[in-house]
Amino acid sequence: MMWQGVSLAQSQSFQCEVGGRTLTIETGTLAWQANGAVTVRYGETVVLVTVCTSKEAREGTDFLPLTVDYEERLYAAGKIPGGFIRREGRPSEQATLASRLTDRPLRPLLPKTWRNEIQIVITVLSADQENDPDMLAVIGGSAALTISDVPFDGPVSAVHVGYVDGQLILNPTLVQVEAGQLDLVVASTRQAVVMVEAGAREASEEIVTQAIKMGHEANQVIIQLQEQLRQACGKPKLAAPVTEPAPELVASVSSFLADKLAPALHQKQKSQREQALDSLREALVKSLSASGGYPEADIVAVFDSKVKSELRASILERKLRVDGRNLTEIRAISSQVGLLPRTHGSALFSRGHTQVLTITTLGSTREEQRIDGLGIEETKRFMHHYNFPGFSSGEVKRTGSPGRREIGHGALAERALSPVLPGELDFPYTIRLVSEVLTSSGSTSMASVCASSLSLMDAGIPIKGAVAGIAMGLVTGEPGNYAILSDIEGLEDAYGDMDFKVAGTAQGITALQLDIKLKGIQWEILEKALSQAKDARLFVLGKMQETISANRAELSPYAPRMYKITINPDKIGAVIGSGGKTIRSIIEETKTTIDIDDDGTVLIGSSSAEGADRAIEIIESLTKDVEVGAVYTGKVTRIMNFGAMVEILPGKEGLVHVSELADYRVARVEDVVKVGDEVTVKVIEIDHMGRVNLSRRAVLAPSAKTLGGSQHPPESSESADYPFKKSDPRPPRPERKRF
Repeated sequence: MMWQGVSLAQSQSFQCEVGGRTLTIETGTLAWQANGAVTVRYGETVVLVTVCTSKEAREGTDFLPLTVDYEERLYAAGKIPGGFIRREGRPSEQATLASRLTDRPLRPLLPKTWRNEIQIVITVLSADQENDPDMLAVIGGSAALTISDVPFDGPVSAVHVGYVDGQLILNPTLVQVEAGQLDLVVASTRQAVVMVEAGAREASEEIVTQAIKMGHEANQVIIQLQEQLRQACGKPKLAAPVTEPAPELVASVSSFLADKLAPALHQKQKSQREQALDSLREALVKSLSASGGYPEADIVAVFDSKVKSELRASILERKLRVDGRNLTEIRAISSQVGLLPRTHGSALFSRGHTQVLTITTLGSTREEQRIDGLGIEETKRFMHHYNFPGFSSGEVKRTGSPGRREIGHGALAERALSPVLPGELDFPYTIRLVSEVLTSSGSTSMASVCASSLSLMDAGIPIKGAVAGIAMGLVTGEPGNYAILSDIEGLEDAYGDMDFKVAGTAQGITALQLDIKLKGIQWEILEKALSQAKDARLFVLGKMQETISANRAELSPYAPRMYKITINPDKIGAVIGSGGKTIRSIIEETKTTIDIDDDGTVLIGSSSAEGADRAIEIIESLTKDVEVGAVYTGKVTRIMNFGAMVEILPGKEGLVHVSELADYRVARVEDVVKVGDEVTVKVIEIDHMGRVNLSRRAVLAPSAKTLGGSQHPPESSESADYPFKKSDPRPPRPERKRF
């Protein structure tokens, strides 16, 4: 890897080699009025990243007001948006995930005391559908902050690492990612890794660790490139505000809490702990507001810092957690399946005070989701949706469209479960999971993975193996003094240093997500956390197996059954009909779903076997070729002087000449048949023009009158030798596959 800088008249451009391709960062050409603006190019993917900050601090804010917006422009991939207005609307799920991916490594490197709003906007200008823009968004966000006047403890860089055909690959293409066993994003500073996210097909902990190390090393060249950019055109940094509570207030809070805080904090039940802490906080505010005249916000801030200090000291010094568990102990687990009688699959998973209900719904392949985005994926047949209502945390909050958190947690669980699902050829269904968080106290996303896995098995979906997830935490003290926590709960997440979610099967990892509040994490901690997470995951899988150990043998009676048949691709038009008229009529008549691929594969979905059989019958008749010598039962459609036209298959007619209508001489066609009559005929010829000639005489049983030489028609059309039938036996159907 090497880098070089090129200075232009009004712009600065820097390049380096990463993964065999050139990465270029340029500034000074676009978006001049932003605090910082860069374009980042890799291959033929280009993103513009800008940073703007408000001149005044936001009133009443006690957190870092950072917003990251990822703007997909479909022109970047030469596409026109779908929908009536033909323009981009609300952010897609992929755009939301890219926003979160950019936010997570940048936020810990900005000053926590900064109260001026910061907005980072990533606009994808060109997408070659080989190189993922999300990596460039992180690099661009860091570079724009680095040259801006916003205080930033960077630079930070990100790369993808794949594992394809037994080898680690830096920045694999999107096609390689689809074929590989691992797709891992590593973000790091000069000193350490700050964020990891991955999807995998049961990769081992060793492969994941090697991939993280490879990504961290590759990031160093891109960080060096950003440092060159800063030296060339970086602005002087603004001073970050420093806020320290008054020493007198700290002393007063410490004196008041004294021996009260530890008993309140170390309650085994979450509800009792929250009640005790709330009561203690209210008493503290009332006391110090009256005696010292301190603002309530300052009192609460110091109180929270004391709670954080007590929690961390208990873990580091006494190896004791707030609910009495040791460092590796998992909270009590319970689960059950088949709770809801009319859904296709359902499961309830509880771990401590976290509880998630997941419902499985099966549909036909036509119900798969269409994706209007910049990637190579155009449809999705598996969806996992995550809902986090206010009552799950005992709060009053609005309901409506999912927020970024819900989308992110849902996507993480979806990524964890995707590797174990059967392929479309083996299981031609669209699968939707909905995880309803009922009670929240730490790692609802990993509880969603567990509940979803159980629900899939309850639905009878033949998954490769059960998937479980666990969240790992970290508390650090003096150098070398740290504690890794298995199965963190709410307070440990809020006051700890790490949230490391790991999901997988008994064979390996399927998804992971690492977020830290530190400015980096040591390799020793990372490797130990992965090992400890594996032990926890296997423990959870064992508990889940006690509830259901294998997929149910049959789908729910309320789930649609899918039938697969194959027709001649040349006959697809006959099934669809003009403007889709024929296929719509079949669907309406049989109450089924019908999906046809270009190769002639037809999938019929129905919760009724009778409806599916009828749809198959119609499709087979539409696509069946007329054969000489075959016998058909059809309806008379037209009467002519020389014979009758009979529809023997839908849309296919043949002529029964007057001489072939009966085994006696027929004077007038109307004497024997009329329009609408059902008659059994035999194909006696298909001429060179494709015209079909039929014979009714050839299938009539010899009558006594005929044998006696009579040339007169029978007196009744109901006699044995005049067999108009309402139904005739059908030829055997070709073999079909039912799912």
